[in-house]
Amino acid sequence: MIQPPNPQLDLTTSRIIKAARSLVWSAWADPVSFAQWWIPAPTKCKVVEMDMRPGGAFVTEMSDSGGPFVPHLAACFLDVAKGERIVFTNALIEGWRPAERGFMTAVITFRDHPDGTEYVACAMHKNRADRDKHEEMGFHDGWGTVTAQLAALVEGRATKGKLA
Repeated sequence: MIQPPNPQLDLTTSRIIKAARSLVWSAWADPVSFAQWWIPAPTKCKVVEMDMRPGGAFVTEMSDSGGPFVPHLAACFLDVAKGERIVFTNALIEGWRPAERGFMTAVITFRDHPDGTEYVACAMHKNRADRDKHEEMGFHDGWGTVTAQLAALVEGRATKGKLA
C-alpha cells in the first residue's frame, strides 16, 4: 500500500497531460519512446534494460554533447500495475539485489482526468538529508522538465491521432 506523500521525506511533481492514459503509459512502457523524454534535453538517454515486472531491471545511460554514454540510473521495479502505477527504486537492482548507493523509491501514478491523464511522480527518501540532497540536485527542474517532455511527446501523438 502506498501512503500519501510526506513533505518531510518526499518530492513530488504532477501534471495534467492532454492525452489518453494509454498513450502516457505507452510512452513509459516502450523503451524507444521512453528514451525520448526521460532525461532533460539536449542530453540523450539510452535504455539499457527495462524489464517492467516486480524484480525486473531498470537501467538507463546518458550522453551529453554527443559524448560517450555513462551510467544514469540502475534500479529495480517493485510494482507495475499496467496503466495505473509504476514503482521503482535505486536502492535495489535486478532481482531485488541491494544497490551500492541507492537513496530513493519513485511512485509514478496515472489516473484518468477530464482533460486527459493526471500524471504524478513522487520520489520517496529514507531521511531528510537524502530528500534535501535530491532537491538540491535539481529534482523540481529535472523531473518537471522530463514530465513536460513526456507531455509534449504524447500530446503530439494524441493530436496526430496515434493510438498507444
